[in-house]
Amino acid sequence: MNPSQKRTGMLDRKPSRSQMRQDVLRGLSEPQKSIPCKYLYDQRGSQLFDRICELEEYYPTRTELSIMQQRVGEIVDLLGSDCMLIEYGSGSSIKTRLLLDAIKRPAAYVPVDISGEHLQHTAGQLLALYPDLDVMPVCADFSRPFELPDARRTVARRVVYFPGSTIGNFGPDAAGRLLRRMAEQCGPGGGLVIGADLKKGPAVLERAYDDDRGVTASFNRNLLVRLNRELDTDFRPERFRHHAVYNADRGRVEMHLISLEDQVVTLDDAEFSFSLGETIHTESSHKYDLEGFRELARTAGFRVHTVWTDPNEMFSVQYLVTDAAGT
Repeated sequence: MNPSQKRTGMLDRKPSRSQMRQDVLRGLSEPQKSIPCKYLYDQRGSQLFDRICELEEYYPTRTELSIMQQRVGEIVDLLGSDCMLIEYGSGSSIKTRLLLDAIKRPAAYVPVDISGEHLQHTAGQLLALYPDLDVMPVCADFSRPFELPDARRTVARRVVYFPGSTIGNFGPDAAGRLLRRMAEQCGPGGGLVIGADLKKGPAVLERAYDDDRGVTASFNRNLLVRLNRELDTDFRPERFRHHAVYNADRGRVEMHLISLEDQVVTLDDAEFSFSLGETIHTESSHKYDLEGFRELARTAGFRVHTVWTDPNEMFSVQYLVTDAAGT
């Protein structure tokens, strides 16, 4: 272990294997078989997602990055000095560096991610880049409550950073619950910088989630590889095909794994039969209009303070404040 890894002192709150088993058993027992999308992100899945973010078809990353580059001065002016920056689903933290470069005297940076190995590697890199920054990684499922580590410096305010439109992976009720927990975690005077993907034509959306190089397909099928390794299932990934489709009624892109034949998969003593063409729903990505997202934020205890979009209004970066934060 190198010195930066020792200094990051990762707090490990990732889901247990028994919790994963319960989630998968429950999901595969439903009429529409499903597996929670959080399990897409083991170390290999996180690496593949980083590759997805670099693809030409995947517009959200480069569009959000462009907004951040143009508006970072305005954003950090709103965050103020001595803030604790808490990033949900930190991944490789590329966009975060724009904020860390610009925030005046950040009190601490708390990256939160479900992939422990990926998180520890990223935290070590950030500490090497910012040796004076208090980097406190937390390996956790941020869709569930988790504790924050105590900062060693005085914290003027807590600000959650939730980029990449990951909020879209949650249905309306779950998204509301997650935002409420963020508001509670921020506390009075707190803020939230969040990426929210905006509604657009299905052709653009479906292409973004089913690239020509097959990286997203590999990312999706890697879920089955992980289940085989960690839960001793006997999936044959090559017998499933990746599929992405825009569900207009629900305003979301859905990712599925389609069974290419009649087959049976086992997990412990349970058997799950798949017919030809039957699917496992592995991820949803909800898209928003600005008014709809404003209402979602309001019901969760946030008020939308500022919205930044690209010229074509493909994507939005929004700054939300807790109700007690004033103007």
